[in-house]
Amino acid sequence: MKKKKNLFYYLKKDRFIYLLMLPGLIWYLVFRYFPMLGIVIAFEDYKPFWGIEGIFTSNWVGFKHFIKFFQSPYFFRLMKNTLLLSIYTLVWSFPIAIILALFINELKCKIFQKTVQTVSYLPHFLSTVIVCGMIRTLVSVDGGLVNAIVKFFGGEAMPFLGMPEYFRTIYTVSEVWQSVGWDSIVFIAAMAAIDQELYEAAMVDGAGVLKRMWHITIPGIMPVITIMLILKVGNILNLGYEKVLLLYSPQVYSTADVISTYVYREGVVNQNYSFATAVNLFTSVISLILVLGTNKITKKLGQEGIW
Repeated sequence: MKKKKNLFYYLKKDRFIYLLMLPGLIWYLVFRYFPMLGIVIAFEDYKPFWGIEGIFTSNWVGFKHFIKFFQSPYFFRLMKNTLLLSIYTLVWSFPIAIILALFINELKCKIFQKTVQTVSYLPHFLSTVIVCGMIRTLVSVDGGLVNAIVKFFGGEAMPFLGMPEYFRTIYTVSEVWQSVGWDSIVFIAAMAAIDQELYEAAMVDGAGVLKRMWHITIPGIMPVITIMLILKVGNILNLGYEKVLLLYSPQVYSTADVISTYVYREGVVNQNYSFATAVNLFTSVISLILVLGTNKITKKLGQEGIW
């Protein structure tokens, strides 16, 4: 009988692979798992000048900060703005990323295909500060391209970023432009795994490009589509605050203020660490419920879930 090999044998055998994994593991431990110990301050009256020691010595207040947030006059506004911005972005960017991947996959000229793919995902690598600077320049009242077009057609220049009714549109358009190219990479990679003989058989039967997309490509990448959708639904409340923070102003709080910017103001600006942690913990719990719920629904519909 073969002797059963222990853990140290495999660690020694694949030591170089584990060394490659080590930096990522350390990063997750330091920046993702160790900070979770601080979640306890959501149930305490913690003051920042008490330091790390204060996490274990602060007064326990239970669900005081959660109740305060639920009773806050800003609660429904924050939830509404966060959900609308996230849903608008998801509804537009997710299908467009799939459509872009489908058409890139159908390009026969490899050089043109690689060029289109590269150009489409380059905006992802632009920092949020640069993107927001470009947006401010484009919609500027003084010399902005958007207002120049409005004036050309006989309209008057408008401060778009100072008008609540335009903020969601500006944010959604910028998010779609910045994310669809990068998101399409996953779908293109999934398409590469589809058996090419299926396409050849369909072409012999007279199926056109659109029919091949509908009956072969989309069903072939459906497991990837469902997994990506589950992950995106789970992040609906975790809307990144950087772009909103750099674009909004008190004039547009009614449509632009979201949970993450509220947490920033309460936690960093006002130093209400316990209250900000409670709000953030609330969004994390809701995100977990959304992931579990979406995963269960997709499995009920016959698709593959995350687990």
